[in-house]
Amino acid sequence: MSVDWTIFHALNGLLIHRDGAQDAATTFNTWAIYALVGIAGLTWFFARPGGSVRSKMAAVSAAASGAVALLVNVLLGRLWFHDRPFVDHPRHTLLLIHHAADNSFPSDHASLAFAVAFSVLAFHRRLGLLLLLGAGCVGVDRIFVGVHYPLDVAASVGVGLCSALIVTTRGQSGVAWIVQRLSHLTDPVVGAAVARISAQHRQRAL
Repeated sequence: MSVDWTIFHALNGLLIHRDGAQDAATTFNTWAIYALVGIAGLTWFFARPGGSVRSKMAAVSAAASGAVALLVNVLLGRLWFHDRPFVDHPRHTLLLIHHAADNSFPSDHASLAFAVAFSVLAFHRRLGLLLLLGAGCVGVDRIFVGVHYPLDVAASVGVGLCSALIVTTRGQSGVAWIVQRLSHLTDPVVGAAVARISAQHRQRAL
């Protein structure tokens, strides 16, 4: 019996006969990745028009890193096929979601989550750490719902980190170019919104 299966069985088994925990795990599995990616995307609007572009760099870097991570997963999946836990051990796996019996290695959810979190961390320490915590929860939750082994998630941490490093170092000139182009579209809208909100606050203060 492998260490990978032993750890999986211990974590996945924690939810047996615990309906509330199972409901929480499935709900988290459905929405957490969207929340994490959405928060990273919203960092774009942390930047005031004409000010620092750090937040915009974080948002675009997160998107690019996520794309790189998913591409790397496709390549890794072709190099090594790993059956999912519910395929290897159908009678001993608590499966909480419907999932195809395809390659388990690595986890797309976890790779995307960690790539986004590490990218934001390169620009915003506190928010990045918060997103890393969220990414870790995404990875563990994929074990809870029965679709990934711990090794799949561990590999995804490496994929996410490497993808973020590539984008936030080698790819920064390209990210900066995208930020400059997109800023021409969003800055007038954001600037107008900020000016309107400021005017409303001034009126209320009178």
